[in-house]
Amino acid sequence: MEIGVPKETKDQEFRVGLSPSSVRVLQENGHSIFVQTQAGDGAGFTDDDYISAGAEIVPTAEAAWNRELVVKVKEPLKSEYNFLQKGQVLFTYLHLAADRQLTEHLIDCGTCAIAYETVEQPGANRLPLLTPMSVIAGRLAVQFGARFLERQQGGRGVLLGGVPGVKPGKVVILGGGVVGTEAAKIAVGMGASVQILDVSVERLSYLETLFGSRVEFLYSNSAHIEAAVKEADLLIGAVLVLGRRAPTLVSRELVKQMHPGSVIVDVAVDQGGCVETLHATSHTNPVYIEEGVVHYGVPNMPGAVPWTATQALNNSTLPYVVQLANLGIKALEVNPALAKGVNVQNHKLVHHAVQEVFPDLVS
Repeated sequence: MEIGVPKETKDQEFRVGLSPSSVRVLQENGHSIFVQTQAGDGAGFTDDDYISAGAEIVPTAEAAWNRELVVKVKEPLKSEYNFLQKGQVLFTYLHLAADRQLTEHLIDCGTCAIAYETVEQPGANRLPLLTPMSVIAGRLAVQFGARFLERQQGGRGVLLGGVPGVKPGKVVILGGGVVGTEAAKIAVGMGASVQILDVSVERLSYLETLFGSRVEFLYSNSAHIEAAVKEADLLIGAVLVLGRRAPTLVSRELVKQMHPGSVIVDVAVDQGGCVETLHATSHTNPVYIEEGVVHYGVPNMPGAVPWTATQALNNSTLPYVVQLANLGIKALEVNPALAKGVNVQNHKLVHHAVQEVFPDLVS
């Protein structure tokens, strides 16, 4: 099979769909891989690295896209819509619930669009291709939050870990899944005061076995959210509802009651976000101030650490890519987890969660 790897076009997105080591595995399986020139530069992989692994370097995005299987990191942008075609398989993060225009175009063009974030293994919503980036995003959320709490960055000048004689900063995390857990690990490591709110008592009980008394665990309801958010120096949105838009948990009125110069980092922004006042930003312009609070809404946070993130992503995606390359669309019949990742196929919106967001697009 011919596999295309275009260069990412999202602002400062330096990850790449396939690493040279992944290319080598696919080449050893008898497949031809076409990598757009400089696609891996930002992650530390040169064209020569790809050539050594068995890939062919192509000069344009069109030459990479014009293949049976296209492997990317982020969703196609408008400038890439014309490259999408009937009979093609696209394997990437899509987050369609927050992007009606892309959803409509994928239906129209006939591409089989498989989303990393909805590939689901049996069990309690095991999301093997979302997890590695959630781990990185959770850790980065605290790292970025700490930076933008600095006065020179517009924050209130709080050191999360505090110092002897001065209390530490307070980190409030909405959601105790992978993102929330990883954020708590970093925040606790910094010495911050940490609260996690979640709707699952079972999950909170599990987290208590990890953190003990170093973290305060609260059931997520409006009263607890309101009390916690008002006192937060750093608020992290870590809410995930598989395939759907994130619920709005923090209203504008509540944001107004936060300390001036406090920081919100909403990792759920690529699914619409869980804070009313937050909208998507970019690595070039990552923050803005609204209601006196610093808002960070970069939807591709792991793109800040592309060397780490590309390899972490490939460790999880490669077995699925190999299966798609070896079997083509029949891989969906063999692998139920991969089949659950299909969002659009044969001009139809097929993922149930995205269907609920856009019922008028269901034929």
